[in-house]
Amino acid sequence: MKSTCCCKKAAQGAFHGIVDYAELPLVSVDFNHDPHSAIVDGTQTRVSGAHLIKTLVWCDNEWGFANRMLDTTLAMATVAFR
Repeated sequence: MKSTCCCKKAAQGAFHGIVDYAELPLVSVDFNHDPHSAIVDGTQTRVSGAHLIKTLVWCDNEWGFANRMLDTTLAMATVAFR
């Protein structure tokens, strides 16, 4: 499925460390304290018609957000202390 392939490539490429991709039969508790902002569930991606793609994306809002804030702080500190 082309949409699944795109999500998987993005998770391994440009969005590595921010978005992840899973094909295992997991449940919400499996994603507790996951540092990614989003985890695309490849087993639940469906194409419906010519213009609609349904994806299931898991996240641990607080933990993922905290990790993005750390990334931002590190980026700002790197620029500030050059």
